[in-house]
Amino acid sequence: MSGFSDDELERYARHLVLREIGGRGQAALKSARVAVVGAGGLGSPCLLYLAAAGVGRITIIDDDSVSLSNLQRQTLFATADIGEPKAQVAVRRLHALNPHVEIVPALLRLDAGNADALLSGHDLVIDGCDSFATRLIAADTALALHMTLVSGAVGPFDGQVATFKGHDPALPCYRCLVGDAIDQPDRSCADTGVIGALTGIIGAMMALEAIKELTGAGDSLAGRLQLYDGLSARSRTLALPKDPACRSCGAP
Repeated sequence: MSGFSDDELERYARHLVLREIGGRGQAALKSARVAVVGAGGLGSPCLLYLAAAGVGRITIIDDDSVSLSNLQRQTLFATADIGEPKAQVAVRRLHALNPHVEIVPALLRLDAGNADALLSGHDLVIDGCDSFATRLIAADTALALHMTLVSGAVGPFDGQVATFKGHDPALPCYRCLVGDAIDQPDRSCADTGVIGALTGIIGAMMALEAIKELTGAGDSLAGRLQLYDGLSARSRTLALPKDPACRSCGAP
C-alpha cells in the first residue's frame, strides 16, 4: 500500500481490515496532527492509544513532573520516572511503542498567552487536564481556531466524554455545558480520590472518539455527552443542546 512501509502495514493490520478505517482512514491518521492538553490520568492512556493507532504527530502540553501518587493510574510512567517531566517521559515511552509517530513535548501549562501558538496547526485538540481554568482556555481557543475538541473528565467512580464543534452553528461548545465554571480547591483528585482503572476507561474512550473524528468512522459524539458510572457498570448518552445565550458560541 502506497505511503506505508512493510512494518507499518503489519503494525496497523487490524485497522486496515476494518471497513470503517481501511487504508484511507489509516492514511488520515498518519497525516493527522493532534494536541493533547495534560499527560495525567486521562492523557496517559489516551496518548498510548493515539500513538499505537499511528497518529502522525502528537503534541503533549504538560508542565508537571511524575510523582509517586501518579502511578496508581497514570500507566504511561514507571517508578524510575519519578521527578522527571511527564512530557519528556512520554516522548520516550511513545516512541518505544511506535517509532513511526512524531511526538512533540511542550513543557508548559496552557494559558491565555500561549494557547493560540500551542494549538494552531493541529487538526484536533484533546483535553484531559484537571483544571477548569485550563479547560476553558483550551476550549475557547479550539473554538476560535475552528478545531474539534474532545474532552474527558472523571470523578471518584464516574466519568464523561464529549466532542465539541462549537464553530458549527448547530452544535454546542464546551461552555454550553459548563458555562463559566471555576475550580473548587476541595474538589481535586487528591481530595476526593479516583479509582485508577476508571481513568484508563475514559482516556481510551477519548482516544476512540478522536480516531473516529480523524477517520470519519461511525457517528460523531458532537452534540452529545457520554456518561459512565463505574460502580454500577452503566453508561448513557445525553443530548447536549447549543446554548443560544452562550458567550462563546451563541448568537451575537
